[in-house]
Amino acid sequence: MKKIINYLLLFLLAFCFLLPFLIMVLGSLKEIEYALLDPFFWIPDNPSLNNYLYIFRDGVFMRWIFNSVVITVIPVFSQMFLCAILGYIFAKKQFPGRETIFWVFMAVIMIPQQLLIIPKYIMFAQFEWINTYWALIVPELWGIMGVFLVRQFLQGIPNDFEEAAYIDGANDVQIFFKIILPLSLPVVATVGTFSFISNWNDLFQPLIFMTQEKMYPVTVGLASLLGKEGNFGIEMAGSALSFIPTFLIFLFFQRYFTEGIQMSGLK
Repeated sequence: MKKIINYLLLFLLAFCFLLPFLIMVLGSLKEIEYALLDPFFWIPDNPSLNNYLYIFRDGVFMRWIFNSVVITVIPVFSQMFLCAILGYIFAKKQFPGRETIFWVFMAVIMIPQQLLIIPKYIMFAQFEWINTYWALIVPELWGIMGVFLVRQFLQGIPNDFEEAAYIDGANDVQIFFKIILPLSLPVVATVGTFSFISNWNDLFQPLIFMTQEKMYPVTVGLASLLGKEGNFGIEMAGSALSFIPTFLIFLFFQRYFTEGIQMSGLK
């Protein structure tokens, strides 16, 4: 009886989490301008792909997708590489002030990003980065949380691997690329997954730094599309298309993501 109750609770929770996605997908197949009072208004009577065709006919949506790819893919690969290096240094190398520097970095996480947006805007305006990719790429080239995850992961790896490599004549660069990096693939994949989701779904910073429609990422573009079109079906179609890359990335890295969290974040 207890097992049945547990399964029912899990099913209920799963349904609650999946319902918004179900509304998004089914709503995108229905030609409807606005939400009705009927709670099941999103169930299509005659499913249609017209909302998707409308979006693809408007070339600006593909430009938004391209912008999102640029400001997401570059930081993902940069964070995976730089966080791996910095995490390795903070986990395995001894130098004066190592712990102090690391925990100062960690303290920066406690500062709400909203407090930094005005100084950032002033600085980026001086650099002439407003309405350019630089404003969204450069600050995301590395991430403090990624360094933390890699450091925690590598602290669980015995130093014997490094010592044996030093005895064989390997230097620090060879040890990092041939030993440390292959061993840390799970946590590096976790850093990449977090970075992709964060940058792809970011609305706040692009909304501030991108004022021209052609420079919008898909998040800001969809928000402007809702205000311009006011069409529920078109908005859901755009949201479904925007969700696909995030879903595929998580699906592909799920095994590494779970392992990386277990061996670093919970250490």
